[in-house]
Amino acid sequence: MTAIAITGAAGKVGRQAIDAFPDDHDLTLLSHHETADLETELLEITEREAFVDALEGQDVLLHLAANPSPRAEWDEVRGPNVDGVYNAFEAAIEHDLQRVVFASSNHAVNMRNAVSGIRPESTVGRPAIVRPDDPADPDTYYGVTKAFGEAMGSYYAKRHGLEVVNLRIGWLLTRDDLRRECRERDGAGERYARAMWLSPDDCRRLLNAAVTATLGGSPLTAHGISANSDRFLSLSETMRDLGYRPRDDAEAVLNDG
Repeated sequence: MTAIAITGAAGKVGRQAIDAFPDDHDLTLLSHHETADLETELLEITEREAFVDALEGQDVLLHLAANPSPRAEWDEVRGPNVDGVYNAFEAAIEHDLQRVVFASSNHAVNMRNAVSGIRPESTVGRPAIVRPDDPADPDTYYGVTKAFGEAMGSYYAKRHGLEVVNLRIGWLLTRDDLRRECRERDGAGERYARAMWLSPDDCRRLLNAAVTATLGGSPLTAHGISANSDRFLSLSETMRDLGYRPRDDAEAVLNDG
């Protein structure tokens, strides 16, 4: 039985992660706050010793905890998204974990395709195809921290032999939320939503693949979106390297009304 620690378990992606694994996995759910509907262990990821203690007996860390706002200022993201990431990898090494799956973001590579480089949740014209091995191109301070996390993962993979998956997660929305976002946004915003959508079902498939797939090399950077017709994050490499098989498409959802 694989022991998997999930930070940020009470968040949107974290809740999908809980349902992403069959019963032959032992999940430890970690969160920085209590919730009425979910039993978790409390953890402040900026506290290194607490993080080390939390990973005792674990095999894999699925590190989802972060300040998730693309509009956050630097002082809001540097603690959880920089110090917290360092603590995550250090704690993993302390307990000789096999793998860390780091929740990166499309915002680590979105500047080249955003409106005037200043609107993070936007896409203009005919966007350039982005492949996992393309250079980082963050569109916000949040994106900068995700590019930092990917670099930290590369360092720990090469320096310590840790299996690392840098997972650039798209925009997790239900179908109804996707329809609403596309109704309420301008053309550039709708284009972004169509490209970056990650359905809940595909999110679970993605997280399971990132944790369980046999890796051909480490670190591995992968794109985490649905099979959207309007995507510009390449999925070919993720499908090949992780065996990820997305089934949903934003265009089909929007065409269904």
